[in-house]
This record gives sequence, structure tokens and C-alpha cells, in this order.
Amino acid sequence: MLTLLQPAREAGETIRTATREHLLLALLDIPRLLRHPIWRPEDPDEGAGLGVVLVPGFGFGDRSLTLAGAWLKARGYRPSGSRIGLNVGCTTELVDRIEARLERHAEDTGGRVVLIGQSRGGWLARLAAIRRPDLVRGLVMLGSPVLDPLGAHPKVVRVARLLARLSTLGVPGLMDPDCFTGSCYDENMKSLAAPLPPEVPALAVYSRADTIAPWQLCQDPYAECVEVRSTHTGMGLDPDFYVAAAPRLARWARAGDTAELSRAS
Repeated sequence: MLTLLQPAREAGETIRTATREHLLLALLDIPRLLRHPIWRPEDPDEGAGLGVVLVPGFGFGDRSLTLAGAWLKARGYRPSGSRIGLNVGCTTELVDRIEARLERHAEDTGGRVVLIGQSRGGWLARLAAIRRPDLVRGLVMLGSPVLDPLGAHPKVVRVARLLARLSTLGVPGLMDPDCFTGSCYDENMKSLAAPLPPEVPALAVYSRADTIAPWQLCQDPYAECVEVRSTHTGMGLDPDFYVAAAPRLARWARAGDTAELSRAS
């Protein structure tokens, strides 16, 4: 029991410290977002019912993207959480869950859906898009170090390795050592480096002020890369992100309308 408690305490303290540091800064962005013109929809039917699946960042759950969901819904999109729980589990298992959610949301909305992922959620979403491009209309990644997930801030990597250690001690539902080495890691990193299919347009958002995911690692060579001035955790609350995302999402929604009309005729 003692061997289990010590790494659990270490992981818990590291997570709490990192969360306090970055959430306080992120929360400062909320009033600025709610005052910004981008928060008020010009066209409540802009999304034309296009489905969107939101994937949270490392250590967070679907509630962390509540405001993003509200913004999408006000514009006529149909957002859904990824329903993966806290984003601390095995990479392959989480991608399996995202794929299952994609299948269900595509069925519910009648067409391919958009994936929006923050931090680790962005590169998990990319893996899902590589696996199932037939379900994905577009991909948005916020502060996602797709070029090297282990190149994130050492504190974050330390938390991940502590979780893997807890997994080996019998705690279920966490990352395991195979997420860092071995065949599972090799396969996922190979897929992450693969070109995105031409039918999946992508947007990669990065910030030079990001102290968690180095901005250079977030510049996906197969995506349109856009710079914002935001903290890592606050990127999903930054008005500049929504300014960048709005026209691209609207374009994907219009493309979906055209495709549906073509199939109907």
C-alpha cells in the first residue's frame, strides 16, 4: 500500500500545482471573451446542424470546453463532448472512445463531424481523424504538440510518467508505460506523423506565450497554422481563437450542405 500511496501523492500534488498556475490565468480570459463581438452570433444558423466533437486537454474532462460548446450551439452547430472522462488514460483506449463517439455523433447528425481538441486532446483527435477520415469533416487543434507529444513542459511529462507508474501498481484507467515506449507508442507516433487525408482540412492554433506546449511543436505541417496570443490552458477561452475558427468552421458547414444536397439529388 505504501508503494502505491507515494506516487499517488506525487502525481496529485504536481497536478494541483500545475492546474492552479494555469487555470488562474485562463479564467482571466472569460470576461474578455464574453465582451468580444465574436461571442455574439451574426447568424444563428451558420453551422447548419454540423456536428462537432470536443476533446479536452490532458487532465481535464468535457466540462473544460463548456464555453466552446455554448459558442458553437449559438451558431447552429451541434456540439458534443467526447465522453472519454478525464484525459489521463491510455492513448489507444482514448482514441477508441473518440472513434466510438464520432460514429454515434455522425449517425445522430447525419454526416461527418468536426473534431476540436485542446492540448493532448488535439493530437488524440488527430489520431482519430487519421483512423476514420470517413467520419471527420474537419479538425481543429489548440496548443497540441503533434510533432512531439513528449516535448511538452517537463512538469506535464512528469505527471504523465507518474500516472504510468500508478498504472503498473494496479490503478486502472491511467496511462501505462506502453504510452511512452513499445509497440503502442511506436504505432501511435507513426500515425501522428502521417499526412492528414485530403478530405480532412485542419487548423492548428499555437501561441508563443504557451509555456506548456512549445509553439514550434504545434505547427502541424498538414494543417493551416494560426498564431494567437494566449496561455496554454486559456487557449479555448481566447477570443482570437474563435476569430480564427469561425470562418473555417462556417466554410466546412457550407461544404457539408453542398455534399448533402449532391447526394440527395
